Amino acid sequence: MINYVSPETGLALELEKDALISSSGERFLIVNGIPRFVSKDNYASAFGLQWKTFAKTQLDSFSGTTITRARFERCLGSPIASLKGKDVLEVGCGAGRFTELILEGEANLHSVDLSVAVDVNRENMGVRSNHKIAQANVYGLPFKKNAFDVVICLGVIQHTPSSEKTIEALWEMLKPGGLLVIDHYVWRIGYYTTLTPLFRAWLKKMKAEKSQKIVDGLVDFFFPLHWKFRNNKVLSWLLHRVSPLIFQFHDAPDRDYNFHYEWSKLDTNDQLTDYYKHLLSPKQIDGYLKKLHAQKIIVYKAGNGIEARANKAQ
Repeated sequence: MINYVSPETGLALELEKDALISSSGERFLIVNGIPRFVSKDNYASAFGLQWKTFAKTQLDSFSGTTITRARFERCLGSPIASLKGKDVLEVGCGAGRFTELILEGEANLHSVDLSVAVDVNRENMGVRSNHKIAQANVYGLPFKKNAFDVVICLGVIQHTPSSEKTIEALWEMLKPGGLLVIDHYVWRIGYYTTLTPLFRAWLKKMKAEKSQKIVDGLVDFFFPLHWKFRNNKVLSWLLHRVSPLIFQFHDAPDRDYNFHYEWSKLDTNDQLTDYYKHLLSPKQIDGYLKKLHAQKIIVYKAGNGIEARANKAQ
């Protein structure tokens, strides 16, 4: 496993009681067995509450679906088993939706998240010899550069201050020949023809606890309508003009009302309370990767919008 270093100076860190200490006296607390390289409260606080509330919802092992596995292997471009023995960095691990699959692939996994979702991830995954987890910022990752065979960042980049700078920070972590796997929301005019941006502008200014209660109320009001018109394309389209809900019945049409209600609550909270939301085109993502002199670039529309992977030159 790859050792932690100070995200500020790059100095090696040694364990001393409840903290990691550098030779220059830097001190990073370990809380609940997890090193903390950022303050507890930050722009990702809403996500931390979200994953505490929906701790297992998106885990395939809990839902009994293969929704996450299909998305992950599509993004990776190969079976999960291809990660065996590789040093993998997962940025934005959340509650462990992709973590459990990477661990299933027997990778040496290093997970980080900006929010307290790291605590939920640890509860879900347990303590394993091939898994390290820390609370850290993508712009201050606690690892030496050029250290990982694979860097994975899914469902995250669009929620950071700068998509381009985030991709650059991820790229720095890759070994020569290493693989970067990312996705991003795609720019679409339809987003701006709904009331969703107005709901979001209002909700993201609130404390996470308050905004989540309001989102829950919106789901309780609108979800029965989405369910009722789930097979009517015209009425569904019209409903989405005023309803801010995320309703993805087509992802699991065989699942019941309660299953989709839970996913809608989770996804709608994600949609309406994120502090940053960037929308890009495939051409822009391709341009960012070319600027980094990436090789074997693959960019396409799928999943949450755009999925992409590329290799670092040897």
